[in-house]
Amino acid sequence: MRMAHALQRGLQAEGFAVDVAGDGPTGLELARHGGYDAVILDIMLPGLSGYRVVQALRAEKNWVPVLMLSAKDGEYDQADGLDCGADDYLTKPFSYVVLVARLRALLRRGAPERPSVLTVGELTLDPARRRVTSAGTEIVLTAREYALLEYLMRRPGQVVSKTELLDHVWDASIDTAPNAVEVYVGYLRRKLGRDALETVRGAGYRLRA
Repeated sequence: MRMAHALQRGLQAEGFAVDVAGDGPTGLELARHGGYDAVILDIMLPGLSGYRVVQALRAEKNWVPVLMLSAKDGEYDQADGLDCGADDYLTKPFSYVVLVARLRALLRRGAPERPSVLTVGELTLDPARRRVTSAGTEIVLTAREYALLEYLMRRPGQVVSKTELLDHVWDASIDTAPNAVEVYVGYLRRKLGRDALETVRGAGYRLRA
């Protein structure tokens, strides 16, 4: 709770109105009925984990943006958080400046209703079943490949910069190789077809419909 109250004081100083819940059931009730613009959610909560909280919200068609915090920094833990319905993920210890920047980014995007199954052209991604198919054929992906593809599929036709991908698919607090995005884009192209991902020179990558 010390960290929660420290974040509350810092965010209030930034001009945010902030409520704090000390356990998962209380947090879920607040998120259900509080009319919040965004939720910062710790995974390790008494009574109900952060995973269960965000799953319950999404099952109820509550699309409030969720920034998940965790002491777990493995790629499977991050993928699990995103698969459960979180919009972004930060590992502890984290930079307060980065947290505020991520929170503001979520607020700018708002909370559009999201389909349970993502479809772009012949490509489908089912977050609940963690299953990707192309023209009906299942594609087996690693956790990182899956997280990268899901991020791009939630932004079909948009050019997404390498910096944005590093920030949101990889964790900002981890020392990531500069060419990590290019490497994993290459992996996805081999599995989905070379034309699936377009490189926009000097700007980033775009998932083709």
